[in-house]
Amino acid sequence: MGQMKQAKFEIGQVVRHRKFPFRGVIYDVDPVFDNTEEWYESIPAEIRPRKDQPFYHLLAENDETEYVAYVSEQNLLPDESGEPVRHPQISEFFEKTDDGRYEPKRSAHH
Repeated sequence: MGQMKQAKFEIGQVVRHRKFPFRGVIYDVDPVFDNTEEWYESIPAEIRPRKDQPFYHLLAENDETEYVAYVSEQNLLPDESGEPVRHPQISEFFEKTDDGRYEPKRSAHH
């Protein structure tokens, strides 16, 4: 079994892409690549990330729109702007703290 890498970023953290102009809030983490081969092969070979690293699910935004993104750890950096993320699903997953962070909502148990 290969060594499992510890995720560098955490759920609720705001990050930005290293190469492309978008940012978002992490709402889930896969310890290694866990998407379709078709998705992986659609990434140009010269920028295709390794599969043996954490991949993050983001509620993402760019200047034009909001969407969900799946990004390798090597392509993320912490977003230090302090600006809120405007994705419409944020309130489904997170509560905004007084200091501007995103705290995962506690699941309601019935």
